[in-house]
Amino acid sequence: MSAAATLIAPWRGLPRTVWVLVAARAVNRIGAFSLSFLAIVLTVEFGASLSRTGLVVALFGFATIPSRLLGGFLADRIGRRRTIVLGLTGCAAAQLWIAASTTLWSAMVAAIVLGLAFEIYEPPSQATIADVTEPRDRPAAYGLQGSAMAVAGVLAGLLAAAVSHWDLRWLFVADAITCLACAVLVARALPRDVRRERVRAAGVTVWRDHRLLLLLASGTVFATIYMQLIVGVPLTLLEQGLPASGTGIILAVSAVTMILAQRLLRVQLDDFQAMRVGYVLLAAGLVVCAFATSLPVFLLATAFWSVGETFLLTRYLTQAAGLAPDDGRARYLAVFGLCWGVATTVAPLIVTQLLETVGPEGLWLVNAAAAIALAAAQPLLRTRLARV
Repeated sequence: MSAAATLIAPWRGLPRTVWVLVAARAVNRIGAFSLSFLAIVLTVEFGASLSRTGLVVALFGFATIPSRLLGGFLADRIGRRRTIVLGLTGCAAAQLWIAASTTLWSAMVAAIVLGLAFEIYEPPSQATIADVTEPRDRPAAYGLQGSAMAVAGVLAGLLAAAVSHWDLRWLFVADAITCLACAVLVARALPRDVRRERVRAAGVTVWRDHRLLLLLASGTVFATIYMQLIVGVPLTLLEQGLPASGTGIILAVSAVTMILAQRLLRVQLDDFQAMRVGYVLLAAGLVVCAFATSLPVFLLATAFWSVGETFLLTRYLTQAAGLAPDDGRARYLAVFGLCWGVATTVAPLIVTQLLETVGPEGLWLVNAAAAIALAAAQPLLRTRLARV
């Protein structure tokens, strides 16, 4: 078997629609390097103060929360494909608006509009994957999407470093072009939207489904740990006197590990067994990270937590999709996805507070304890989530 065949073996047999969505999302993610420069553009190009820039970036992040809910609502109302195209086109329009702005206020409003469009893509994309796959294949399908995103994220970072000497406004033009290219790909390659009956029941019950809210609470803890790694690892490397370039190496190793770990998703474990394994591996990586003082040890920690995250990212989406009625799936996934908006908001605050009070060792041991607690809670979650 060739190396390429071995690499794609975990995803062999997935529907063409899954591959189209993954390809579009990966291309869009590669082009999203402009977002790393949003704060710089506001300060350098438009002369915004640091406090005003921080406020705008925070508002951008906050706007992604209703953006995700809007994506779920529209996907179940007007169709998956239409909603994906709308979200990508909206992002492109907002990015071109930023690039063409001549005043600070125009750029600030455009940044907030970008936040409102930014997450529309996610619920219909995740729901479509669930629509076209059997439950047993969903972990592999979501794993393919996660692996593509990880690799694309690394490439986005490399591109950002390579083109950062350009006029920064052109970065947003380039990002807008990738969004429009993905919109065209989705519009041409995905099947037409199936006419759906308007479902009032799903809209009423989605916030009353206690199983979904329990999954959301558990997922928020996981997402917060995940985002603390994103924010906290670079700061930890700095605390240990290691070069900032180590962060890029860690991201690359994490992406490769997640790809290689995809075969493990085919192991015969139910969702809760797999999530227990995932949390134990995540905790092991966090403990190693707590005591790491050299880059090789941090890379060992990265391997542990990346395999754990591979289990957890895929199984949480599988669970959320499985709880939903077919005609309300996008809205269920949109509500579950709010865990990422909450985590993105609170994780930086937790990281900085814990680093100041208990240092890197305490930061990662606290997170490891939370992961172990969630591993121990899986039998209870199995019981509660099985109730109708």
